[in-house]
Amino acid sequence: MNARLIVSASLAAALTGCYVDGPRAYTRGTYEDPNTIEMLSDQFNENDLQLIAKKMAESLASSPRFAQVDPNRLPIVLVGKLKNSTSEHIDMRSLGDKIQTALAQTGRFALVDQQARWDIAEEYEYQQSGYVNPNEAKAPGQQVSVDFIMTGDLASIIQEVGRDKLVYYKMTAKLNNVRTGLIEWTDEKQIRKKFEKRSVGW
Repeated sequence: MNARLIVSASLAAALTGCYVDGPRAYTRGTYEDPNTIEMLSDQFNENDLQLIAKKMAESLASSPRFAQVDPNRLPIVLVGKLKNSTSEHIDMRSLGDKIQTALAQTGRFALVDQQARWDIAEEYEYQQSGYVNPNEAKAPGQQVSVDFIMTGDLASIIQEVGRDKLVYYKMTAKLNNVRTGLIEWTDEKQIRKKFEKRSVGW
């Protein structure tokens, strides 16, 4: 009888333990300042993205080439293809959008969105299809011409020695004159982070 009680008690304790240490889920959260630096892993993060966008926008806005601009004729810039040369999966479109937003906030550039061009082209087709009042329909041929296209490349170097890991990122951006093909501006942003390998447990 005592043996049965002992087995039953052990089983109950085991089940209770399984219940307490069972599957877990993120059920509560708090809003955080997106500008706060948090490095929870050794991967490219949102703070890296913000640092790059801020550097590129400030550098371009303060460059001698654009030191004085006519407010009635701002340079028209398109943020083009940004290449990812790292070994990580990085959302380069988000990086491009962040740079585009930072440039717009300087008030020194007029921006054309690359993706919106395709959406506008589709809208032209619809408005010329007969469903829209012909007197109000928009047609191709009146868009502004882009003056400059920004391109860029994000590269990384990773070094691991023992428990230490160094991650180095370098973003190089260039502003290309559409008419001449000349590079009117270029700059780079370097980010270097150090990590220490530690045991991770519950």
